[in-house]
Amino acid sequence: MSASRLKILSGNSNRPLAEEICQAIGVPLGEATVTSFPDGESFVKINENIRGQDVFIIQSTCPPTNHHLMELLIMIDAARRASAQRITAVLPFYGYARQDRKDQPRVPITAKLVANLLVAAGATRILTMDLHSQQIQGFFDIPVDHLYASPVFFEHLAHRKSANPLVVCSPDVGGMKMASAYADTMGAGLCFVAKKRKNATTVEAMNVVGDVAGCDVLLVDDITETAGTLTAAAKILRAQGAVSVSAAVSHCILNDVAVERLKSGVIDELITTNSTPITPNGLPITVLSIAKLLGQAIVRITNNESVTGLFKIKGF
Repeated sequence: MSASRLKILSGNSNRPLAEEICQAIGVPLGEATVTSFPDGESFVKINENIRGQDVFIIQSTCPPTNHHLMELLIMIDAARRASAQRITAVLPFYGYARQDRKDQPRVPITAKLVANLLVAAGATRILTMDLHSQQIQGFFDIPVDHLYASPVFFEHLAHRKSANPLVVCSPDVGGMKMASAYADTMGAGLCFVAKKRKNATTVEAMNVVGDVAGCDVLLVDDITETAGTLTAAAKILRAQGAVSVSAAVSHCILNDVAVERLKSGVIDELITTNSTPITPNGLPITVLSIAKLLGQAIVRITNNESVTGLFKIKGF
């Protein structure tokens, strides 16, 4: 498929990222009106011809989550009715991903519901990054291209030097696979924190499995909202003798509780991406751009090329 048939549209969730992606690959951002009526209903109008084109709609389902999800569904429907040849929903951050199983009686599997809605609206392909659990790819009966933010983090971390040994730590048992991949690539030690969650915003760190005394520790996780898991882990790691504690988190959706926790200084630096809009506002936050990574994936998908090469890591 010719790159001239490529069309990129954006909702309102993260327009700066969409503009940066377009700049990275030299493609203009498509013209579309995405607004709301006074009663809150979303309205979409695509202001140019997309008949027979390869359309990519960029929209993170970050807060306000439901509003941005509806915008995405309506944009997909508008593109389908405008006779787009292929419609790829680009979700740098896939909301509802933590509701991926029935872990209690009479609860939904909302991650699967969102997958059904995207397909029903007319999406023919999904491009996303660092899903909360890999199994969500199987919720779709259409192709899913799943990227990782790790190459972006590795490129940033490759320039760092320290006299202390480095240990990569998972703040819970579920993240051990990701932490192990980081540790192998960086030639670092590995540990994890056993935790107990009291409620949606409070976590009690129980114990550290591994040696961190005299080491710089890098916590790795896919998402943080209240920073409860990260700060609880950081406190017990420092108590076990860690010299410094940083965190690399793919998606940050920080609320007021998280801001106060980060102000405490228990985490020296939080490294994240612009998959969702985030402003450091004086907090120890470093925001890395995934625009080039997503842009390369979009070009490769348009040209029917493999995206596997994007997983290759330079500098390690």
